[in-house]
Amino acid sequence: MSGECGSGENIAVSNKRCRNKKQTGKDVAVQGTNDSSIVSKCSMVNLGYFNDVFLKGFVNKTTRRAPLINRIILVLNIYVLTANENSPLKCNIAASYAFSFLQILSLGAGFDSLYFRLKASGELKNVVVYEVDFPNVVQRKATLIKNKQEFVELIGCIDEIRPTQMGRLYLSSMDYKLLGMDLTEIVELDHLLMQTGLNPACPTLILSEVVLTYMKGESSSAVIHWAADRFPSAIFVVYEQIRPDDPFGQVMQRHFTQLNSTLYALTQFPGKEAQRKRFLNEGWEECHCIDMNEFYVGFIPEQEKQRIELLEPFDEYEEWHLKCSHYLILSASKGFLTCLFLHPPPDFHFKKIDTLNPLRITVSLCETETENPLLRRFAHCSSHIAPNIILISGGFGSRDGQHGRLKDVSLMFKNGPVWKCSSFGDQGSIHLLTERMFHSMTALCDKRCIIFGGRTSPLKPVTSLLCLNCDMSDGAISSIGLSVKEIECSGDVPLPRWRHSATEVIYKGLKYLFIYGGRSPRELVLNDWHFLNLEDYSWADIPVNGPTPESRHSHSACSWKGGVLIAGGLGAARIPLASIFHLRPTWSGFIWDRIETVSSFIPRYSHTAHIIGDKLLLLGGVTIQSDSIPEVTLIDLKTGQSFDQCIDSNLVTWPLMLHNHSSVLVKERQVLVIGGGGNCFSFGTHLNHQPILLKLPEIR
Repeated sequence: MSGECGSGENIAVSNKRCRNKKQTGKDVAVQGTNDSSIVSKCSMVNLGYFNDVFLKGFVNKTTRRAPLINRIILVLNIYVLTANENSPLKCNIAASYAFSFLQILSLGAGFDSLYFRLKASGELKNVVVYEVDFPNVVQRKATLIKNKQEFVELIGCIDEIRPTQMGRLYLSSMDYKLLGMDLTEIVELDHLLMQTGLNPACPTLILSEVVLTYMKGESSSAVIHWAADRFPSAIFVVYEQIRPDDPFGQVMQRHFTQLNSTLYALTQFPGKEAQRKRFLNEGWEECHCIDMNEFYVGFIPEQEKQRIELLEPFDEYEEWHLKCSHYLILSASKGFLTCLFLHPPPDFHFKKIDTLNPLRITVSLCETETENPLLRRFAHCSSHIAPNIILISGGFGSRDGQHGRLKDVSLMFKNGPVWKCSSFGDQGSIHLLTERMFHSMTALCDKRCIIFGGRTSPLKPVTSLLCLNCDMSDGAISSIGLSVKEIECSGDVPLPRWRHSATEVIYKGLKYLFIYGGRSPRELVLNDWHFLNLEDYSWADIPVNGPTPESRHSHSACSWKGGVLIAGGLGAARIPLASIFHLRPTWSGFIWDRIETVSSFIPRYSHTAHIIGDKLLLLGGVTIQSDSIPEVTLIDLKTGQSFDQCIDSNLVTWPLMLHNHSSVLVKERQVLVIGGGGNCFSFGTHLNHQPILLKLPEIR
């Protein structure tokens, strides 16, 4: 009988079957990424981002993707596949004019429509396109092509579209070869390509869009080495993930692991330099790589950027920049072909800044009753209204078991060593609380809190101004009362906005709310400011002189010396800023002073800031000018020296994202960080699980 014990041979066979079954499951999962990708590309085309009439022929049903996904797919297509003069495709086709022939070899091509788009535009003269993917994917693509008359007409005579005796050549014409082959079978792939007419002596462009990373290291390196060894003159263009270890990278890795599509190369070759050395070690003569932020800033014309901004409402800047910093474009070359298309224009200034030997700051989880869903949110506001009492309002987070925009006001208070949180409000006025994100909530000295601005969607700013009054007359936290009142302001009302700042200032003995910057539905970045008299709620005209700061939103603002200290933000060119300005009170109004720093610090936006003595503390944020994420920077406002510090988050068991968060200085050297996170591209929404307490070193 067949019992639990068997011969060694039977066990070996069984183990092999299990491994094969497991590998088949992974292959199917990887093939599924093709279907998702092609739907995303159709979404982009349908909204006018890119012109491609052929993609719809490979999709049964189109789905509108989020603006963030549309933008990412667009940039990739502009780089590799379009008329952009710096794209590898254009450079290679131009190079082919010096030769009699050119080849394009697309590895893991999926349902890409590259061949049909080039053929229709007349750009495939003396060019042959070879596409390789899993046999199942290729068989489906071949069937779709045969059933579309416009595809057949472009390929050529219908008689030329026929399976061959080789079995793995699914379509063949004079300039198009569709091959079904697992890329791990590199010897067989080489044999099949040679049989179908690939000429190693011809200049060749090899494309790999998120393909090699799904292969184990030795297999993907074998493909890279084979290409370098086989083609004397070629360019190898790769687009795939990098930076697996920071919080966004951890979420990205977890997403692909859950899809059973492990990113093998990401661990072994985590960054640009590791990838560059890899290709050089495998035989390529020259290799350059940049991340997608560098490409977008340096290679996309300003006119095209402006066109993109007008296509659909967009307000996911943090996720856009984070995603772009986690994908690279690599070009390796040898022979007559060079990588000049990855060299930025002469007027391109994009210096990367990295922290040097930063100090480490300990962080601990804030002790709460439970992982309260009220504290899991981003794009919200927090205000410290009294010792150990914090108000939290709005944002995006958990509500009734689902994610959505929030309108509640929650009270976070410390009861012994434990922080508690509850949502509350005056039932008679709670209807005044509306959903809003990226608003401001400013705690005034008299225990009032002013909520201004914000949005529900990028087309719908919130126009109401609310005053929250906290009644703490009996001193008991349990009996704190909250009332909400909508304020009707007089005077010239500023444009509705969000991602602005609102700070209390004093002028001639009167208190004002200073509103600065932000964005609106029509203006992507604002550079105006306004003063709201906090006694009669009138908009006042107060003279302001001095050099005007750059337009910005998502900056930080702190009260300092009777005025305001503005730091960082996202500028008009959609590039993070590192400038600091002080709105200083004078006898006749205010004046802008630029705070000069003698050492560079990482530009950032979507951060928070606090003043500790004469030191400015910048916490978190998003940048594109560094290969590391901003964590803690301390700037001496007297000397201009800056000091970077990194957070030791070993005690935090989940990815700690320090953007779209709020923070409160609870003691002189303790900062409570509440919420944070965001929509991580197509990898899912990540919300920091609970508040953390940041313990700063002694500040001198």
